[in-house]
Amino acid sequence: MFKTGVLKINLIDGVEVRHLKLIPDERGFLMEMLRRDWPEFMNFGQAYITACYPGIVKAWHYHKLQWDHFVCVAGMARTVLCDLREGSPTKGKVNVFHLGYLNPVLLKIPPLVYHGFTAEGNETALIVNFPTKLYNYGNPDEYRLPYNDQSIPYSWEVVHG
Repeated sequence: MFKTGVLKINLIDGVEVRHLKLIPDERGFLMEMLRRDWPEFMNFGQAYITACYPGIVKAWHYHKLQWDHFVCVAGMARTVLCDLREGSPTKGKVNVFHLGYLNPVLLKIPPLVYHGFTAEGNETALIVNFPTKLYNYGNPDEYRLPYNDQSIPYSWEVVHG
């Protein structure tokens, strides 16, 4: 179970969340995103950054082989996971995370779990990912659905009120 303030979230099986520590001083700050000695670390495939502009939804996709490790380093990103894995104890469960400067966390996403994100507010969201596998240009480990696919019980609409 992941506890944030008084809100408790039952995580999808295999998902892990680590609160990251900002270390500020008079020059700025430092924040470690992933360390080899943390339990969330598995192995290193590569590192990359992905940007999402306000009003855009980058969803849905999953990987069969790779684990993702997301850290939002600029802006805020509503990051949503959906477990449609056959035989999973959390099949059908959806987790919603608000990653970024207001909530610096490392989000570990298992294979076969659909995920996507959108920028929150008026700023571009930048997510650094540390996947466990190298990207294979000839045979990508990516399987996609449209952001509004009815098989995933989630709406990307902003809830007002």
